Amino acid sequence: MNYQEIFLKAREASITFNGNGEVDKLLKYLSEHLKNNTEQLLAANKLDLDKMPLSDPKYDRLKLTWERIYDISTDVLNVSSLTSPLGRVLERRILPNKLDISKVSVPIGVVGVIYEARPNVTFDVFSLCIKSGNACVLKGGSDAHNSNEFSVSIIKEALEKFNFNPEMITLLPPEKESTTELLNARGYVDIVIPRGSQGLIDYVRENAKIPVIETGAGIVHVYFDKTGSHEKALSIINNSKTRRVSVCNALDCLIVHSSRLYELPIVLNPLADSHVIVYADERAYNSLHRHYPASLLKQADEKSFGTEFLDYKIAIKTVDNIEEALDHISHYGSKHSEAIVSKDPANIELFLNRVDAAAVYANASTAFTDGAQFGLGAEIGISTQKLHARGPMGLNELTSYKWIIRGNGQIRK
Repeated sequence: MNYQEIFLKAREASITFNGNGEVDKLLKYLSEHLKNNTEQLLAANKLDLDKMPLSDPKYDRLKLTWERIYDISTDVLNVSSLTSPLGRVLERRILPNKLDISKVSVPIGVVGVIYEARPNVTFDVFSLCIKSGNACVLKGGSDAHNSNEFSVSIIKEALEKFNFNPEMITLLPPEKESTTELLNARGYVDIVIPRGSQGLIDYVRENAKIPVIETGAGIVHVYFDKTGSHEKALSIINNSKTRRVSVCNALDCLIVHSSRLYELPIVLNPLADSHVIVYADERAYNSLHRHYPASLLKQADEKSFGTEFLDYKIAIKTVDNIEEALDHISHYGSKHSEAIVSKDPANIELFLNRVDAAAVYANASTAFTDGAQFGLGAEIGISTQKLHARGPMGLNELTSYKWIIRGNGQIRK
């Protein structure tokens, strides 16, 4: 396979792309086109699901349903309603020599995305890329290849209907060779974004010869403070953990103030109903013993902390003050999403200011770390780094800028 030719076509498509005001119409059409092809997409997805055991933590991410496809369609529609991020004048100044200098937002160019069992990513990436003027090169995992292949086919149908270059989206073969070629596509692909396990992210970071935006693993904590509302803690912990366990904003470790240990059996009661396995430190274990199903209660060890479970599992750490909670998060967190449940204004502000993460919550579920929930329409990933973008990446994060200088014959002495 001639990968250089594939990447060159994507590059040329990005350079010559002109939305001509038709991009929003395209996305509205694609939203309906997707819904009209729901049964076919579910059939393709079933081919992938049949090859994956139910016990695999990625199964839930891979699985599509009528409701999930409707939500994907809604996200595509939402992107169509957003203001274009292109051509914005970010800064402007006129120098003493009368040079008129503007800093203007422009597309990044060609965006590569490597992802695992997440069929929704195909539509999220395309809708955000086309709206921001970028071509996208996708490398999905073999476990979702049928779902991705069908998804890209209906996207290309929509592009052709509106006379856009179908090379604005490219799906690479599922073989590992494609990953290697994409990571080495210097001069063709401008950035690559890995979405998946920590292993995938590490591999991309260590092997890429093009710039990488890390969408890191989500090792997520909720701190139940000394003054935290019992009712809020119960609902926030349950929602953060069980709403969807296979996503990166799901709760992995509950940090509890020692004065609230006596409430743990009640606070964790909804988790027991969902058959969540609890890995508790000694003090939390003693509080839960005989009050939480014995088959679901385990003694925590060092490996219990700093683990992204992506499953019906949670660790519990007991602390005696907020400083210990902050130290634990600093040591084990992945800079993704962290939350405090508290009524103490001083502790809330201390937590919000001290925690180094892309999204920091006070008295709210970490499940909200999501581009659509943040009003971005959809997301291309959740960046845990600090250069260029941080947190859910939407349209603005898929642009760069250039300086435009207008003169009248000025020369530099």
